[in-house]
Amino acid sequence: MELRVIEKTETELRIEIAGEDHTFMNVLKGQLLKTDNVSAATYDVNPEQSGGQTDPVLSITTEDGLDPLDALAEAATGVRETTDAFADAFDAAA
Repeated sequence: MELRVIEKTETELRIEIAGEDHTFMNVLKGQLLKTDNVSAATYDVNPEQSGGQTDPVLSITTEDGLDPLDALAEAATGVRETTDAFADAFDAAA
């Protein structure tokens, strides 16, 4: 997975996530929205309307001093924990 920071401030982050689609982006966005002090999380899979399909661009807005990169790291950990729990439950059911 290749990441490219497009813009970063103390409370906002825009980052391109190469090679991903709605499946991953929806899961990540959902986890971000569950993260304390994340006020907004969204993504766009065609940010350059005139240029055709591009890699998704994730936008995060935080509050109360939370660095948006820290929010992204926390959300990624949450996604990993959820998928690990699913894999464990699946293995136990098999």
